[in-house]
Amino acid sequence: MIEVIHIRKRFGEKEVLKDISLAFDSGRVHQIIGRSGSGKTVLMKCMVGLEEVNAGEIRYDGRVFSALSQNQRRGIRREMGMLFQGGALFDFMNVEQNVEFPLLMNTDMTAAERKKRVAFCLERVNLPNTQHLMPSELSGGMIKRVAIARAISLNPRYLFCDEPNSGLDPQTAHLIDELIAELTREYNMITIVNTHDMNSVIEIGDDVCFIHDGKLWWRGSRDEILHTSNPELNAFVFSTGLTKRLKK
Repeated sequence: MIEVIHIRKRFGEKEVLKDISLAFDSGRVHQIIGRSGSGKTVLMKCMVGLEEVNAGEIRYDGRVFSALSQNQRRGIRREMGMLFQGGALFDFMNVEQNVEFPLLMNTDMTAAERKKRVAFCLERVNLPNTQHLMPSELSGGMIKRVAIARAISLNPRYLFCDEPNSGLDPQTAHLIDELIAELTREYNMITIVNTHDMNSVIEIGDDVCFIHDGKLWWRGSRDEILHTSNPELNAFVFSTGLTKRLKK
């Protein structure tokens, strides 16, 4: 379990996160939604240690991550997988080298063991025999799948995804959503996804957290989100013509 306990984060005089408490369980896709500037990206950065909280605690299975030194945090970071917006592949490395990178940095596997693990991860994301390709030779959807293969290479307990569907067409976005949900259940991971994509929320959101003005404003399931009376959430969810028709 990941626990966020009464955390606050400010930049100068501006308080971005205002006393947020959340708990995230294994085997479920937890989605964090909210308008740009609501605080959801800062929340994820605090959870993975890219930003320090000003108050409160972040716990990973009882370990108080926010109280550890940078050296002590490395052990927990080895249990994390990160899927960055845009994929963030190294353009000077081929697919195999990109997926292998976390293994080189965090394990003492032999070259043969790494090669086998890379091949397994690429097979799992439906990209067999692509090891030799360069990022410039990949489509947007392939880039995201390679990035997912890299994120799961260390067999993580915690998977963080920042806008995984950004820049993808609806059909490819749907395939990426299905893959994230399948892997979450297959490996019993705690998966946390920052997203603006309401299609993604409706399809795979086991647990949806709406952040508004730096606060946890609403929390529920993908079924409940279409029938809430929360005015701020409704303004966010039903902001397009398509979603307004769903409300009727």
